Amino acid sequence: MSLRFSRLTALLFCLLAAACEPGSGLSPRPDLSVLGGTMQIGLPSGYCIDKGASRDNGRTAVAFLGRCAANAKTQPALISIAIGEPGSAGVMTAGGPELAAFFTSPRGRKTLSRNGRAKDLRVISASGGDNLLRLHLFDAPIGEYWRAITAIRGRLVTISTIGSREQPLAPVEGRKLLDAALSRMQAANRQNQ
Repeated sequence: MSLRFSRLTALLFCLLAAACEPGSGLSPRPDLSVLGGTMQIGLPSGYCIDKGASRDNGRTAVAFLGRCAANAKTQPALISIAIGEPGSAGVMTAGGPELAAFFTSPRGRKTLSRNGRAKDLRVISASGGDNLLRLHLFDAPIGEYWRAITAIRGRLVTISTIGSREQPLAPVEGRKLLDAALSRMQAANRQNQ
């Protein structure tokens, strides 16, 4: 395994390991400026940022989104968006096929697993191109979900869409929500890239 993947493993473990449920501090704004204004969190329609659960330390940021209203027609889901340090997008130079191969390996599955055990994570599918990897995953602690890994403004960005045990996201709905969140993040950060 190359040094590039060792760094990828460490970075992704730090960025992706956290999981939580949305709290009560939801913000209905369409976009939210983070990292001193250098990045925007773009929100899919019907979803709001949970400010109480989200973090921005000036170098990295993690935002958790839930639907804005419990009685809304929007699919109940947790969307997590993690933004890495400046220059962290360099791991994307490996390309989609090589990244997919890494994440289907025991070491890659361990990196993605919520409890750090490769045996508890199954990669259902992995696809993408040079600047994007989409993963359809089953993780024993949380069930089936989708994750995208991409580069925006030189930073590694990961987006996950997760249902709950009571109301899991159907695979097609999880992918649709992932693509909507990814599209909003790209659009919100397109200017001055």
